[in-house]
Amino acid sequence: MPPSAAITLPKVIYLDAFGTLFGVKGSVGEIYSSLARTAQVKTDPQAVNRAFFQSFAASERLAFPGAEPAAIPELEYRWWKAIVSETFERVGALSKFEDFDTFYAGLYGYFETSAPWKVYPDTLTSLARWQSMGIPLGVISNFDSRLHRVLSVLGLAGYFQSITLSSEVGAAKPAAAIFEAALAKHNCAAQEAWHIGDSEAEDYAGAQSVGMRAILVAR
Repeated sequence: MPPSAAITLPKVIYLDAFGTLFGVKGSVGEIYSSLARTAQVKTDPQAVNRAFFQSFAASERLAFPGAEPAAIPELEYRWWKAIVSETFERVGALSKFEDFDTFYAGLYGYFETSAPWKVYPDTLTSLARWQSMGIPLGVISNFDSRLHRVLSVLGLAGYFQSITLSSEVGAAKPAAAIFEAALAKHNCAAQEAWHIGDSEAEDYAGAQSVGMRAILVAR
């Protein structure tokens, strides 16, 4: 991540989560195929990986405008189930599962553990440096509510004063609403905040559009 610059310090630094703080070990296709083997379903990891990204790109954004907070976990669960089932359908494997519902429940829970994730080498040093400077930190992410648990098991949760999720706000990056919701949690003007992320469209352009200082990282 970028070193602290010799300029006016921000009131808050916000960071994206997946692809910025941490990433997946190997590939999604490798993980899905490995888990499928436990259900006696054999698939090609590369084909599954391609199918996953095709299914993910074709899906609606992970946001549920107007949803009651209590309903969000189930909506997230069903949102991801549609993507996972379509992924295996694309590679001709969905019908091979004896009990896809049970398989999916296990897969969904697996991604709430530390097992599939890797924290990037500069993440902890950057967070600790900003924390030592007294700069509050927040997360702005198009992740689902499992992120609270993931940050905890990866040893990252203690660095953040706020976590703003698209599924909970009802708007996903690059929409202005999710950035504005995050800023409101810190009573912070956009011009006083930085946002760091790996997506040019969602993080960089989204943050700039509301007046935040945007920083793009390459992973």
